[in-house]
Amino acid sequence: MTLRRGPRALLEDTTFSIHGGWRVGVIGRNGTGKSTLFAAVLGQLAPDTGTISSMNNWDVATAAQETPALPDLAIEFALDGDVELRELEASLAKAEVEEDIETICDVHERLAVIGGYAAPARAASLLHGLGFSQEAQQQPVSAFSGGWRMRLNLARALMRRSDALLLDEPTNHLDLDAVIWLQGWLKLYPGTLLVISHDREFLDDVTTHTLHLENRKANLYTGNYSQFERQRAERLSLQSQAFAKQQKQVAHLQKFINRFRASASKATQAQSRIKALERMELVAAVHADSEFSFEFPEPDRLPSPLVRFDKVSAGYGEKVILSGLDILVAPGERIGLLGRNGAGKSTLVQTIAGAIAPLAGEEVRATHLRVGYFAQHTTESLDMDASPMVLFRRIAPKVTEQEVRTFLGGFNFKGDRVYEPVGPFSGGEKARLALAMVVYQSPNLLLLDEPTNHLDLDMRHALETALMSFAGAVMLVSHDRHLITSTCDTLWLVDSGKCTGFDGDLDDYAKWLNSHDLNKKSKKASS
Repeated sequence: MTLRRGPRALLEDTTFSIHGGWRVGVIGRNGTGKSTLFAAVLGQLAPDTGTISSMNNWDVATAAQETPALPDLAIEFALDGDVELRELEASLAKAEVEEDIETICDVHERLAVIGGYAAPARAASLLHGLGFSQEAQQQPVSAFSGGWRMRLNLARALMRRSDALLLDEPTNHLDLDAVIWLQGWLKLYPGTLLVISHDREFLDDVTTHTLHLENRKANLYTGNYSQFERQRAERLSLQSQAFAKQQKQVAHLQKFINRFRASASKATQAQSRIKALERMELVAAVHADSEFSFEFPEPDRLPSPLVRFDKVSAGYGEKVILSGLDILVAPGERIGLLGRNGAGKSTLVQTIAGAIAPLAGEEVRATHLRVGYFAQHTTESLDMDASPMVLFRRIAPKVTEQEVRTFLGGFNFKGDRVYEPVGPFSGGEKARLALAMVVYQSPNLLLLDEPTNHLDLDMRHALETALMSFAGAVMLVSHDRHLITSTCDTLWLVDSGKCTGFDGDLDDYAKWLNSHDLNKKSKKASS
């Protein structure tokens, strides 16, 4: 088949087959046609040439990309995903009014077969896994922000008892806890799964096959993302071209391994670096032709400590979210923040950034502290009428036009793109531009709160590479476990109003989450 969007061919003379029961990761750079392919599979877009024979007579579920401000309760919105359940409920209500005993019996029999009586509990479980408290489940859809409505759309898609499930970047608006939960759910899903994602750990855990879109072709590989990397790297044979880039990453990983191999508290993290080092050669080959290449400028000064909190309380107005914070951040530290949604990770980052003032305690900031802060909603605060050139001139009035063009080229903003208004840019382009503005300002303390939303795998790899050689301190909140594992030496856990060091790796954190849930259920049952 050939697929076009406007005059441009996204896929050309492409042939592949996906079989029932497969779990397929659909990957490729932004703009290669992944979402367009989904539209074609769903029958929303006809191929220009060729044919698509897809899932005839199958029940196919997919998550909508937008949700209006509906008055429906969140739990009811999720239940609407089970179309047959709602049809049966409507038939039952009508039959009861008409006193149609035969239809009433038939409907109850079918409800028993499809588990209709347990549907509200199933919907509540889905919403809980995606981060909705019991109280939130009883709130109207209109009460939630755009990101939370995307979670509701996902819950609605999962609620449908489908033969096939198509998900377009489902982890983009999730935190780490919800991503871990979603992985577990998808691994038990009995149907056929096609998922677009730029989260390599998620793909590794969930998928059995990989469909790679590149150069207007779709190549199907057996295996998850890491297995795809290995196969493609062997095919490309670009090790010599990737050598310089690879050596920088190898040196960073080896330094950590040498430093902490003998440390009991860091042994697990050192072991994960050894595994990363073993596969580094393959990864470098896959990303050797990346469109992105940038580095963080060397900070002018690196005072130590950069920030120190003594018995600090953090929150908003009179509401205390975190208390008793004893924190010291020094140059060279790589800190990954863990914690459930709503535990206070973003509150901590905002307080360290100086975006909100501490409510109590002593805060000491270095005289030459320079914070680079990428917030979850940074892209939304960009001036949509301005161009990248104008935005850079605002933060650096003395910078020359050529310097801006050269710098933005590393983020794949080339040619006249630097003069175009930001408004029509894609989500990935806006995220890249916002990140470029943070990088350009030469921070010595980098605070990144979910920086990878909308970034494709090549851009995530470029960010990972740049962070490895950054001389300042990094504090990272991310649902991308590969980014955390590759760049963070220390993990902090935000929980129960406190921030403490976390011993272990992200697998241990997943176990902690599970035991935490079991303890809560046990306490609830005993009460």
